[in-house]
Amino acid sequence: MAAMVGNINMIATPKQPDRSESAKRDIVAGGIVVAAILLFVGTGSTVLQAVVNTLIGIGGGPDRALAAAMVLNVALILFGWRRYEDLNREIRERTEAEQRARYLADTDPLTGFLNRRSLLATGQQQIAGAIAEKRHVALFLLDLDHFKTVNDIHGHAAGDRVLQVAAERISAILPPTATKARLGGDEFVAMLAFEPSARPTIDALAAELVTALENSVTHDAQQIRIGASLGISLADDASVTMETMVRQADIAMYNCKDEGRNRFCWFEPGMEMAVQVRNQIETGIREGMPRGEFVPHFEPQVDIASGRLVGFEMLMRWESPEYGMIPPERFIPVAEESGLIGELSLQVIRQAMEIAKRWDPSILLAVNISPQQLKDPWFSQKLTKLLVEVGFPASQLEVEITESSLFENLPLVRSIVTSLKNQGVSLSLDDFGTGYSSLSHLRALPFDRIKIDRSFVAAMRGSPDAQAIVVAIVRLGESLAMPITAEGVEDEATAIELTRLGCAKGQGWYFGRAASAADTERLLAERGLLRAPLVPPTSPDTGSDTAGAEPLRKTA
Repeated sequence: MAAMVGNINMIATPKQPDRSESAKRDIVAGGIVVAAILLFVGTGSTVLQAVVNTLIGIGGGPDRALAAAMVLNVALILFGWRRYEDLNREIRERTEAEQRARYLADTDPLTGFLNRRSLLATGQQQIAGAIAEKRHVALFLLDLDHFKTVNDIHGHAAGDRVLQVAAERISAILPPTATKARLGGDEFVAMLAFEPSARPTIDALAAELVTALENSVTHDAQQIRIGASLGISLADDASVTMETMVRQADIAMYNCKDEGRNRFCWFEPGMEMAVQVRNQIETGIREGMPRGEFVPHFEPQVDIASGRLVGFEMLMRWESPEYGMIPPERFIPVAEESGLIGELSLQVIRQAMEIAKRWDPSILLAVNISPQQLKDPWFSQKLTKLLVEVGFPASQLEVEITESSLFENLPLVRSIVTSLKNQGVSLSLDDFGTGYSSLSHLRALPFDRIKIDRSFVAAMRGSPDAQAIVVAIVRLGESLAMPITAEGVEDEATAIELTRLGCAKGQGWYFGRAASAADTERLLAERGLLRAPLVPPTSPDTGSDTAGAEPLRKTA
């Protein structure tokens, strides 16, 4: 779980009046009332009779002392009654204040759900009660996808509105008997007791929740798209603790995110092992960065028609002293989830620039930028600062941006790429055809090149649909004056077909696999494209991807 922020409301206990003084006042008031009543009983009837006799002309006037006593009695009774009313009001106010304090201490003020503290305090009792009735308990842990982006783009007021709408939709779908809580941030929990045979009903509720939260939320005339990943844990024994259920549901929820989000998953024991592996990778990244274990490798990019070497795409590799060479698909997702990708990427890009300074100026260095880095408003300044510090020409650098990066925050991406373009950096749209971009994006952003995703190139010869997509992208590039680079060129027939279609550049195993810095410099030296002496390898190069491959099938 990305880091979870608990919004537990710490409510100060209202100051209570001194109970001993209050008790004394109550005794005094009560004594006065009792005395007044007794006095009235003893004298009041006589005084009243005298007053009546006076009014009807019988006998003499009332005794002045008795009359005064009666008036005093009435006054004392009125005083006692008023004090009684004051005491009742004080008790009511005190009770309401205590109830309000308990409510605020147990409840999330934004959604009206229980908060984390209250859930953990009462959940164990619910589990015990359900198990005693031969029932099971399902715990839903629901996390809104890309919620941080909502706050970053639309503001915290919009984020609060999204949370409130999410709570309303959760309440509308779950039965009234369900316990609902907000753990903090954008995480919600619900607990439901059910008969063991009713698990399909739990699945149906989970699916309905995920579907409901896919619908957009309207705020200030803006449509905010959200989604949700939902993990479910099960308690079928009284020994299962709330902490265990929350942790297992959290693990299942992150498994959903890894599988593509907007779905639900039940916790399975194997998921816990995957979390342990992921944590080991994250720890390895944090420890390996200062030790220089992450290094650049370089995949050749070739002019398909002539076979001329025109550049290299930098690919990151992890040379772990414990596990050996680790491919990027194993550690890049973890670096992105943990927030380490920005620092890690710039560290390896710096190394690549230092190496590429020795190349011929005609050879471009292409670097991939993570979608997470494009959420950083200062990314352009960081990369420009790196160019200056290394002394690498901006005109020799090409930044590759994946198509899916354009979806979340197009204005910020436009600002970043425009700034880089103004510095003289070239820009290419990577993995074209697999994401969310449109012709409007290609017109709005100053791209210099389009890269066809390798999945279309690899399937081109056996799939008419894939070939039609490649042809369409090539024609689109021609109409927009944007050269096309094809990824995943693995055989001569594919290279010939791409040449016939008019594709300018290509990369893939047919032209050479990604190689270490030392192997890349040897290749450049053989072609007279190296301006500085080779860097002597410190040890035999066994980590290169070039073993058994012939780089650059064609020569210039």
